[in-house]
Amino acid sequence: MEAKLIRSTFIEFFKSKQHQFVPSSPIVVKNDPTLMFTNAGMNQFKDYFLGNDVPKATRVANSQKCLRVSGKHNDLEEVGVDTYHHTMFEMLGNWSFGDYFKKEAIEWAWELLTEVYKLPKDRLYVSVFGGDAGDNLDKDMEAFQIWSGIVPEDRILFGNKKDNFWEMGDTGPCGPCSEIHIDLRTDEERKAVSGYDLVNNDHPQVIEIWNLVFMQFNRLSDGSLKELPAKHVDTGMGFERLVRAIQNKSSNYDTDVFMPFIRAIESKSGLQYGQDEKIDIAMRVIVDHIRAISFTIADGQLPSNNKAGYVIRRILRRAVRYGYTFLGFQKPFLYELLPLLAENFGDIFPEVAAQQDFIAKVIKEEEASFLRTLDNGLKKLDQLKDELNKNGGKIIDGKIAFELYDTYGFPLDLTSLIARENGLSVDEKGFVSEMEIQKNRSRAAAEQETGDWVMVSQEEGVEFVGYDYLQAQSQIVKYRQIKDKKGDRFQIVLDRTPFYAESGGQVGDQGWLITGEERIQVLDTKKENDLIVHFVNKLPTNPSAVFEAEVNAENRKLSMNNHSATHLLHAALKEVLGDHVQQKGSLVNESLLRFDFSHFAKMTDEEIAQVEKIVNTKIRENIPLSEQRNVPIEEAKKQGATALFGEKYGDFVRVITFDKAFSVELCGGTHVPATGVIGLFKIVSEGSISAGVRRIEAITAQAAEDFVNQQINLVKEIQEMLKSPKDIKKSLEALLQERNELRKEIESLHLQQAGALKEELIKKAESFHGVNLILAEIKLPSADALKKLAFELKNEVDDVLAVLAAEIDGKPQIAVVINEDLVSSKGLNAGNAVRELAKEIQGGGGGQPFFATAGGKNLAGLPNVLAKAKGLFADQL
Repeated sequence: MEAKLIRSTFIEFFKSKQHQFVPSSPIVVKNDPTLMFTNAGMNQFKDYFLGNDVPKATRVANSQKCLRVSGKHNDLEEVGVDTYHHTMFEMLGNWSFGDYFKKEAIEWAWELLTEVYKLPKDRLYVSVFGGDAGDNLDKDMEAFQIWSGIVPEDRILFGNKKDNFWEMGDTGPCGPCSEIHIDLRTDEERKAVSGYDLVNNDHPQVIEIWNLVFMQFNRLSDGSLKELPAKHVDTGMGFERLVRAIQNKSSNYDTDVFMPFIRAIESKSGLQYGQDEKIDIAMRVIVDHIRAISFTIADGQLPSNNKAGYVIRRILRRAVRYGYTFLGFQKPFLYELLPLLAENFGDIFPEVAAQQDFIAKVIKEEEASFLRTLDNGLKKLDQLKDELNKNGGKIIDGKIAFELYDTYGFPLDLTSLIARENGLSVDEKGFVSEMEIQKNRSRAAAEQETGDWVMVSQEEGVEFVGYDYLQAQSQIVKYRQIKDKKGDRFQIVLDRTPFYAESGGQVGDQGWLITGEERIQVLDTKKENDLIVHFVNKLPTNPSAVFEAEVNAENRKLSMNNHSATHLLHAALKEVLGDHVQQKGSLVNESLLRFDFSHFAKMTDEEIAQVEKIVNTKIRENIPLSEQRNVPIEEAKKQGATALFGEKYGDFVRVITFDKAFSVELCGGTHVPATGVIGLFKIVSEGSISAGVRRIEAITAQAAEDFVNQQINLVKEIQEMLKSPKDIKKSLEALLQERNELRKEIESLHLQQAGALKEELIKKAESFHGVNLILAEIKLPSADALKKLAFELKNEVDDVLAVLAAEIDGKPQIAVVINEDLVSSKGLNAGNAVRELAKEIQGGGGGQPFFATAGGKNLAGLPNVLAKAKGLFADQL
């Protein structure tokens, strides 16, 4: 059975059990501070488990893109080394939200595996939770009894908390689980040793394929467990492992999920899979990592130097490094796998195929950049090796190994490998110590203590009224305390709120909660999963009171101007640059709008002017806002609404339209009632932020008017400085021409002066221990003039050794120039000499053996330079 059929069979099986199919949510998590990436199928359903939201269907199934490279669930180091761990993987799952529980989950899992997929029953084992004294939890006898009616008891194991109690993180939904394992060893091996003894013992052929989690608890911040409002089922089955089991392979990588990619790499590298362990690991790493990189970029996360972007950059560099070191790829190659990826996954995850060219260009640019860095890092290692050999050292210092990791992206294993090849080793303890220092710094910067929610009322659901009102009568549903580097603050959830929570690039509203004489400032509003959370720096005296929730109207109005302008800008960019333009990020606040979009060339001045003209024309047309709420998602798409890649849309969406023929977008933000309210739009900058992504910053309304007035006033000031000419441009051109002519005259005088100085210095050359020594204190206009003079002396004086102590713009500089023959025959070195002489002027420098320079702070030390130079070279000669 092919992988695609295995996936569709799973979906159809659970549809037959009245489950609704739900598409995968984006791999990059938004609106959840506890997660960076989706690491399990249940992430998008978290609020249902916590009771924060009501599920639209009580039974669902899906295939979820997951990434496990950070935090508690981190499989990165095992990827490629073993046969069954991955960074990005698909998790097939079925869920029950307060509907069925253990019995149905267990029976259906067994039915699918053994009756539909026809996996041999005698190769399957199951485990159930064996209890935990620390949490005061008993054995899961309910699950045990159900399994006892299906499989012999000698195939049921009681597992510990680590293996059979699933937790999403340090806090949150959790519960006992029952795992299904398969023994893929040969019949001979199975006869020799029972699979029972190998379950959960990291045997590469006895692996878990399905985890049935029975969500019953919420782990609180103090470590205690609290019963959830309802009992749920959350199952997760690794698609890659399932395919391996059904196709009877000894490795996930031997299945048709990965083999097309391995064959492509064999073809590109000229190497064969299965012949050499290092080559095999490299190929497995690459075919795993290309999926993680591509799916994440498709969902809107570009490689960068921080947070989620840094994780993706590290994965990409890890793949490049394996290709470079073991497969001989010295030019970008990963990006060439994109067509194959789109072909193999386009049916279930169409976002990769839809953005294939863009993703390929981003990856290619990242590869090229790292290959340059990799080359620099290898050169640094070569220098280090030479220094160690010179000094008789054999160990690369841990700090240097960490610098190679941190600056050049060299993993420790690469540095260790190169070291071993050269008879060296690495101080790994020192490296780990430096890594821990960095981690502690990061933890300290990001550390946040979050308390548990304190319920004030039992109100279900939160009503947002901010599209229509800026004030509302509200009550607090719950609150909690948070502590971080900003101090002690509180998060408050209201039953009814006009505050817009940060989303879609628009910042969260600020404002006040008012009751009686008490006025509490709302500092920010954010989304946490489906909750609207208000940040305040103190709690109301009476949390149960009725409040007047009031949004800062001026800030909201300015943010609305900028948000609506981004919609007009997006449409204008498509019109001017082409349909390939896609939004890749945005920031909208009261001061400005920032819009990131896919485009691979710098915009010309004419293109920027054209985009501005289109947007301002639409503003002057005063197009009224057309807003449709609760539109079925498919209906919205039929209307031509632009959906953003990486955004998770529900079954019903909000459609924002400014002229049906111009701008129709899915959007949850706040907008002006008509475009005329925006007033004026002005682009203030355009530039690149990463491969294939440009950024425009623009302003609207009063800010744009102020900007234009500033430019007009600046022109007036220039006009006055030029004595009010009729034609400012002509006047400036004449002034610049006059300046250039004067510069040429000055340069000519400098050349004459330097020529005379050169002749004078040549006359002063003295014979000194077999060299023509020139020592002089001089004044010159520039460092370039000093360099030019030094090289002319070297070219015109035989066996020259010159030390020039120069004053340039009131600062001391030194140049040392030595004839190349003297360097080789007498072992002289200008770089070493200038570093020693620079001490006299409180400076430093360096260069090549035949020419070096130094600068400093102490002008009075120049005469000492010449005296020291004569003694220094006398000793050497």
